[in-house]
Amino acid sequence: MSASTRLAAGLCRRAASAPRGLRCLSTTTTTSSASTTTTARPTTTAPISTNTNTSSSCRPRRRPDARQPQPSTIVPSAPRTFSTTHGRRFASADESFDPASIERESDEVDVCIVGGGPAGLSAAIRLKQLANAAGNDDFRVLLLEKAGEIGAHILSGAVIQPDAINELIPDWLAEDNAARFDGATPAGKDAMRFLTKTMALPVPTPPQMHNYGNYIVSLNEFTKWLGERAEEVGVEVYPGFAASEVLYKPDGSVKGVATNDLGIARDGRPKDTFERGMEFHARVTLFGEGCHGSLTKQVVKKFDLRSESQPQTYGLGIKEVWEVQPGKFKKGEIMHSMGYPLPLDTYGGAWLYHFGDNLVSVGLVVALDYKNPWLSPYGEFQKLKHHPAYKSVLEGGKCISYGARALVEGGFQSIPKVAFPGGALIGDSAGFVNVPKVKGTHNAMKSGMLAAEAAWTALKDGDSGSVFLYDYEDTLRASSIWKELKEVRNMRPAFHTPLGVLGGMAYSGLEAFVFKGRVPWTFNHKASDHGSTKPADQCKKIEYPKPDGKISFDILTSVSRTGTNHEEDQPVHLQVADWDKHTSETWPKFQGLENRFCPAGVYEYVDDPTKKEGVRFQINAQNCIHCKTCDIKAPNQDINWQVPQGGEGPKYYKT
Repeated sequence: MSASTRLAAGLCRRAASAPRGLRCLSTTTTTSSASTTTTARPTTTAPISTNTNTSSSCRPRRRPDARQPQPSTIVPSAPRTFSTTHGRRFASADESFDPASIERESDEVDVCIVGGGPAGLSAAIRLKQLANAAGNDDFRVLLLEKAGEIGAHILSGAVIQPDAINELIPDWLAEDNAARFDGATPAGKDAMRFLTKTMALPVPTPPQMHNYGNYIVSLNEFTKWLGERAEEVGVEVYPGFAASEVLYKPDGSVKGVATNDLGIARDGRPKDTFERGMEFHARVTLFGEGCHGSLTKQVVKKFDLRSESQPQTYGLGIKEVWEVQPGKFKKGEIMHSMGYPLPLDTYGGAWLYHFGDNLVSVGLVVALDYKNPWLSPYGEFQKLKHHPAYKSVLEGGKCISYGARALVEGGFQSIPKVAFPGGALIGDSAGFVNVPKVKGTHNAMKSGMLAAEAAWTALKDGDSGSVFLYDYEDTLRASSIWKELKEVRNMRPAFHTPLGVLGGMAYSGLEAFVFKGRVPWTFNHKASDHGSTKPADQCKKIEYPKPDGKISFDILTSVSRTGTNHEEDQPVHLQVADWDKHTSETWPKFQGLENRFCPAGVYEYVDDPTKKEGVRFQINAQNCIHCKTCDIKAPNQDINWQVPQGGEGPKYYKT
């Protein structure tokens, strides 16, 4: 790659975090007559109007006029922002038009990575480390991230086990490293509690949960730091680019991905900021989208990657960060709890981590195979904070951040095939969270590194044919990831017994202290998360207390702390083919389940006497914090989460 092209790439990376009107890329554009490579330069277009509730200090608004978008003609009316050497062809205002009729520009790289989380960034860094060590400066590694900034969509507890980062960047904490990560709090005292409504009963901490040598971090800050390290070694990092389509070669192997079209109005018509998406072609494409990624779903289905594994199961993690009074702060202290406020037939657990300066991370994970449709994970989290074990720390403090995210819980039984022609799954896209250990970052990073090493081995000789990463499948099975997940494989499914949480705790204790995974049996996950929900009339209705505004909060106040920003005038990215059909099939049986499982107030049933059911289904897509719960828990699996415009969604702080 020429020096001028490298400079252009650097300009583009800086422009990606600027307003939408200033974006560019080094592109290779194919016309009907010739291929021309151009050096990109910043170009400007009219800025896109933004939602009035973009500030984190503003409360998200419900749209009283939110309706199912109707299909209509799309007419482009403004030039693309990508530099190009040939004239553009646009449709006239009266022409029936399909955006696909406009050819997308493309860029060819060696490896394209979808997702800027710990797995994707670790893969990118490792690839460039190998290429740089071999003197191959022209080996291109490109990373696409839908968030406007690296780390902005990342949320976790988080206590990290440092094995993978020690291997990837050995001096990540070294005092003589000017670029060291300075947000790591060494883990201190561990405590495990079983909660009743008023008491916190001490229980033995399982060996997997011992945290000596680990670190409490803000994972979104850690990920941002990893992004900076990736750029230092030459990774082309592009935040604000939402990959929305998998591209395939004629032989069926993955060719790369394409980003979504921008500047399309809610009614489906183009605005004056319309931009056609861009294609990124790669010899290897790695999918590190995190839990339940929209493109991962496609490749899993196309290549039947779950043919030899059980379906994935999930939990919903809800988290706040508080600044607490100095007298209540115990730096490095870690507490986990089970039991209250969750019913005994519902798996889940909570945490309280002291980190940084007078900060605590507090959160609750609720398994999404819960049965009672009246249960609200958000409501349960608000109840949790009023328990004396938590309230005693939070009272008098200030909540400064909120977020929620689905996470994988299937473990060893649910690991799919990870390699397929032209690409691979890494991190939570494959599902490497160790649920009993309450950790996954180290496995996500290690899987990215293993995939990177396999990709480098396959590509270093310059073969242009389709690539299959056999080495990745082999090294994964020989790795620490495989070993530790196999050892704890029966712990999470043990909670499916008729004894519920108590039975699961008893069996998990035997596994942790006695069996240690050496038993000859492997428990199955009994039902899908969406299929576990019972009809509302078969379950006890749950009434949640009114928030007090000091310890507990209403859901829109919480969403305002996520920094969420979606332009309202765009197609709804939460796709429901027929909203009336969804209502008729879901409302009578589950009585508004969606409104309760969503931790961001996205879904509502509004009273409407003109409708047969007396209610109208409404989606407030601008509130979406990209947790993916709806795609997982919707009983009829008729909600499809897709990426909105690149750069949109939450902008998490200290999560």
